[in-house]
Amino acid sequence: MSAQQQYLHVSSITSPYGGYSQRVVPPEDAELTHTGPGTPCGEFMRKYWLPVCLSDELADLPKAIRILGEDLVAFRDGNGDVGVLHKHCSHRGTSLEYGIVTDRGVRCCYHGWLIHRDGTILETPGEPPDSRLKDSFVHGAYPTFERHGLVFAYMGPPDEIPPFPIDEQYQTPETVTKAYDIWHPCNWLQIQDNIMDHLHGVFLHGSGLKTVPNSDAEEDPTFSILPVLEHFEVDEGHGMIYVATRRMPDDMIWVRCAQAVLPTVFQAGVLFEGADQEGIRRVGSTRWVVPIDDDSCMIFGWRHYNDAVDREGEGNPEVIGKESVDFYGQTGGRPYEQRQRHPGDWDAIVSQRPIAVHALEHLGTTDQGVTMLRRTLRQAIRHELKPSENGSSEPGGHKHRVYAHDTVLKIPARDGEDDQEFLRSVGRRVTEIIVDTKAETVLDRMDEIEARLAQMKSEFLERPTT
Repeated sequence: MSAQQQYLHVSSITSPYGGYSQRVVPPEDAELTHTGPGTPCGEFMRKYWLPVCLSDELADLPKAIRILGEDLVAFRDGNGDVGVLHKHCSHRGTSLEYGIVTDRGVRCCYHGWLIHRDGTILETPGEPPDSRLKDSFVHGAYPTFERHGLVFAYMGPPDEIPPFPIDEQYQTPETVTKAYDIWHPCNWLQIQDNIMDHLHGVFLHGSGLKTVPNSDAEEDPTFSILPVLEHFEVDEGHGMIYVATRRMPDDMIWVRCAQAVLPTVFQAGVLFEGADQEGIRRVGSTRWVVPIDDDSCMIFGWRHYNDAVDREGEGNPEVIGKESVDFYGQTGGRPYEQRQRHPGDWDAIVSQRPIAVHALEHLGTTDQGVTMLRRTLRQAIRHELKPSENGSSEPGGHKHRVYAHDTVLKIPARDGEDDQEFLRSVGRRVTEIIVDTKAETVLDRMDEIEARLAQMKSEFLERPTT
């Protein structure tokens, strides 16, 4: 009997002290969690641009990296161009992390072979001058480019390279974008699941969210309030959003929306929302969850800073970088006892096992976002989704509307109406405005969104209130 069959046989046991009957651990969901070469999810991910390292990490030495189960080397040549090559030299297999960076590529330390960033073998100095060996093959290489401090690589079929999506927040005036990364010793999907599990914030962040890393925990009252929570598929199933609507003090309503984009992108609104001032605030962070292998991964992200996202005193761009970001509980760098007493996202996610076992979960109604995310991912892997129409083609990329936001409106509760249902209707109306507004430029779109939100608010205020 297989481990899966044994588990199914005993999973319905309800007697106390049932540990003996539940000791068998079934296998993980390989279709969603395995990302190595040739795996369904791995081949799906390879058809997208993925960040692979921070730009600041590439100076005069190559950097060994592992992405999607492949051992690679990233480097910046003497002309400033970035290359990502298969790690082991095509001659005798020596790691190119020990190579010498030149103007034209990286030279293997063992026998001096010079490899261009596109994989072309430029020199084989130990061979006879008339040798054609270097022209008979190419070394494994991937296309790359840089943006806002991240190095991106495309690891899929060369004839299917997609445009890079140009999201709205890149065009927001006076935005400062800072790159960071955070290592996680667990499967990539555990992090992606977490972003569509907004309710965890009530319990994990409501008593532990911090604005300063490594400080004592204190409660964040905004996240401690239970929201009216809904989830929606967007962009023909290639993305999804959660909409969390809360009744705040002083008749304020806070609508928070975060957006997941297949396969690994997450757009979040502001990180520090007091919900005490009316207005709409847009994306505070963009991040990718990139598998290193099946039981480890890296978050590569951008924090976005501008007057419309972070108010004075919020956020700290000075701490953003390698293994560092300016909100609490995102790394494993704190002392173990402190993480036990005041755990953050990192602790809750990586402690689910190196690869979470979905067959052992008992999902409830509050896990709708997790089940929706896994379903849409599975459909995408199986090529069951229609192409998304979000955006319009333009040179060098594809412009995408971003739905993540935090909107606060002063709208009192209404006479004779259940406030939870009223909050649900407000959250849905705000979401409809954000998703359906399609002006061409980010500034025009924001103007239209703000006008429509003001009109919506006036319509609600015209009705009786308590």
